[in-house]
Amino acid sequence: MSAEKSRTETDTFGPIEVADDRYWGAQAQRSLGNFKIGWEKQPASIVRALGIVKRAAAEANMELKRLDPALGKAIIEAAQEVIDGKLNDHFPLVVWQTGSGTQSNMNANEVISN
Repeated sequence: MSAEKSRTETDTFGPIEVADDRYWGAQAQRSLGNFKIGWEKQPASIVRALGIVKRAAAEANMELKRLDPALGKAIIEAAQEVIDGKLNDHFPLVVWQTGSGTQSNMNANEVISN
């Protein structure tokens, strides 16, 4: 990390520094280092689709009373910002990653939770 302000995020691999002004977390930061191939970013349509899925999951879990309403509302609001493209700058990953797209899914989880 450069001289910019950062925060320490932690995952199962341990701590890693993430720029303070970024909403992604440890998994997306590690992916940036692990997949330094290509330049093709995730298309906005894929990022939007991830937001739609996360919003739908929160709504369904709230309806089933498996998600606290306040937390569900926060997830829905953040997911809507993803859907609307307001957080596209927080999805830095390239399309070249594992075949399952785990890194992009985790990127969405981290952005929505932050």
